[in-house]
Formats: sequence, structure tokens, C-alpha cells
Amino acid sequence: MYAIIKLAGHQHRVKKDQIILSEATGNAEGSEFDCGDVMLVGEGSGAKIGKPFVSGASVRFKVLSNLRGEKLRGYKYKKRKGYHKAWGHRQSLQKLQVVDIKN
Repeated sequence: MYAIIKLAGHQHRVKKDQIILSEATGNAEGSEFDCGDVMLVGEGSGAKIGKPFVSGASVRFKVLSNLRGEKLRGYKYKKRKGYHKAWGHRQSLQKLQVVDIKN
């Protein structure tokens, strides 16, 4: 059985015991939390499709670790004006494990 969920603004297709990398959810490392934004749950002809979410369905996650994504660098300039600006960004991420899928 699998589920399609909405977590931290992105959609993920998850199965039980799967490990995913998601944007930071604000939960502490080692804690568990439920995601109730389930768009589809089940498999094959027995799948339940939500409008937009399936009522009563949830996916339980365990936070394995907090980490940071790779560094993205950007650069802006204006020719012949002496204007140069460099910037960088690293996204805060979490490694999550699917503990249980309830439909």
C-alpha cells in the first residue's frame, strides 16, 4: 500500500518503512508526527482518492535527522557600473521515515 501526501508544500509518494528527504517540518529529531494531508491512499482498484484530501487517512513519520542541502550560489552585476553582488543559500532539510499509513 502507498499514499500520496502533501508535506511542507511538496507532494510525495510514500510506502511503509520508506525514507524520504523533505523540507524542514519544524519537528525535533527523534520525534514522531502525523501528516493528515493525504491525497490518495491504497493500491490498485482499492485506492481512495480525496477531494482534495482523504478524510480519516494519515501517515505517521519519524524524524531521523536534520541536515542542510547543498550550497546554491548566485551572482548579480551591472556592466560598467561597478555593481557586483554574490549570494548563497542552503535549504534546511529533514530525513523522515514512514512508520505507518492509516486509511
